[in-house]
Amino acid sequence: MNGRDLLLLTPPGIFSILLRGARDRLLGSALPPCDDLDAYDPELVAVFADVARALARHYFGLRLRGVENVPAQGAALLVGNHNGGSLPFDSLFTALAIYDHQGPGRILHGLAHDAVFIDPRIRGYAQRLGAVRAGPGVAERALARQRLLLVYPGSDWDACRPFAERDRIELHGRRGFLRLALRTGVPIVPVVSVGTHEQLVILTRGDTLARVSGMHRLLRTDTLPIALSIPWGVSLAYLPYLPLPAQTTLAFGAPLRFPEVRPDQADDEATLARCYAVVESQMQAILDELSRDRIPFVGERRAPA
Repeated sequence: MNGRDLLLLTPPGIFSILLRGARDRLLGSALPPCDDLDAYDPELVAVFADVARALARHYFGLRLRGVENVPAQGAALLVGNHNGGSLPFDSLFTALAIYDHQGPGRILHGLAHDAVFIDPRIRGYAQRLGAVRAGPGVAERALARQRLLLVYPGSDWDACRPFAERDRIELHGRRGFLRLALRTGVPIVPVVSVGTHEQLVILTRGDTLARVSGMHRLLRTDTLPIALSIPWGVSLAYLPYLPLPAQTTLAFGAPLRFPEVRPDQADDEATLARCYAVVESQMQAILDELSRDRIPFVGERRAPA
């Protein structure tokens, strides 16, 4: 990544990308497919892993729990709670944990928001790191190739929840991940983090402002969040920011399977509601455990030696 690419991550660069995306949606210009599973670049992934590992150890004090719950072979769907506004440290640390535990041969793909693929340079990096844009068949193809797939059903609604709701699982009622898991028969591995939502203080999702301003139509988002962050102070949470060094813990829950559900029941609303409740409650239980006795920003109390 050169200096010109880094300029894309400054406020003017971000606003330029978002304006371009809004313009293209208004004009009906479609994004490219962005679903090339062969774009994955092990060399670039190794470089990012080194950077992520240094940040995890020396800045965020990352602690891991249950990474052995991720199947070492075969397809699996990792379902996470999303945190931290515009910076995907939860995704980065999830990928790093699997990379370090299972090795570089275990490929993880993440379903990413359209905004990641607007600019061709960022799009190129994202695809080389394993990100794919949600679209017809791409998730099924990734799982059919026995790869891991990371999804955040709550998307921007979850990532931009107010700071006071940081200890709450918010999948926003979205069940597409369940249909995928039930149709393909792959296990669901809950991935829950704390600390990643303490890197900034989100004051409001701004969902009313987003609705009034037509943000869903412009950028496929239901939020226009306002946050308190460094160095911008009170500003849009979509701006890249200097994250506070909040201690972070990432936990992988036991795989969830629904063997009693047939693939042809994947669209049955009653079945979906029951399975959704199981996933959400399991994730909330993990988050409750991680949050218990946690000191905001400082982190979990260490057990006596």
